[in-house]
Amino acid sequence: MAPTDEIRRLITHLEQRVALADPAGRLIVFDPPSADDLAGAGVGLETARRVLGSSWWPEMVEEILETPDFAGPDEGPEAVLGYARDVVGEYIRKRFDPAV
Repeated sequence: MAPTDEIRRLITHLEQRVALADPAGRLIVFDPPSADDLAGAGVGLETARRVLGSSWWPEMVEEILETPDFAGPDEGPEAVLGYARDVVGEYIRKRFDPAV
């Protein structure tokens, strides 16, 4: 199990890689990191490799990108971006430590 601070850094780093691709908030992009990118952000290399090589990683990325499809028509771009970033924390906490 990775230490709590390491998991927080992982979540924060991944959330920062989720961005709006259009001003209306109907297209989200995610810049997938390498293990070295995560290590540079203070995530242990073992944890980085475990996350990036996990069976759930592609599902998480897909869910991030599909977030606008589930947002209501009255949801603003910042809300949609927030929802997409929340996906990261949900996936990581579920698999590492729900208390993070």
